[in-house]
Amino acid sequence: MTTDNVKPNGQDGQPTVEATREFTIQKIFIKDISFETPNSPGIFTQKWEPTVNLELGTSARLLADGVHEVVLALTVTAKLGDKTAYLIEAHQAGIFTVRGFPEHELAPMLGSFCPNILFPFAREAIAELVSKGGFPQLILAPVNFDALFAQHLQRVHEQG
Repeated sequence: MTTDNVKPNGQDGQPTVEATREFTIQKIFIKDISFETPNSPGIFTQKWEPTVNLELGTSARLLADGVHEVVLALTVTAKLGDKTAYLIEAHQAGIFTVRGFPEHELAPMLGSFCPNILFPFAREAIAELVSKGGFPQLILAPVNFDALFAQHLQRVHEQG
């Protein structure tokens, strides 16, 4: 996606074009994934009423001028009582071109917008692992990355 903003009055009275904004998805991929069932096969004989915990994290790094890798890290733990039924650690990644945006817009794009794009891919990979591991279907609920990013900014602000 590319947009150009034309301003009618440049310094010399001629129309000017602001910096071109560009956002593209270059690649989406699984960077790392693991699935463990430490208490199988015994766990399959128990009544299936698990407690499922989801932990999320994101990171971003600059690869080249305007090209960023964003990684969404998810850890899913399902327990029956004090026994772990399964543990999944997944790093869903993407390479994004993000150019021409003001600095104050870049952080939310990398910390919220890109993870929103990555999450459905991670959710699908995790659901498939759970199913292939012999467990009932797991569908992770949607995540509000905008709210999570706002909470992160609030914590950073409070810490000074």
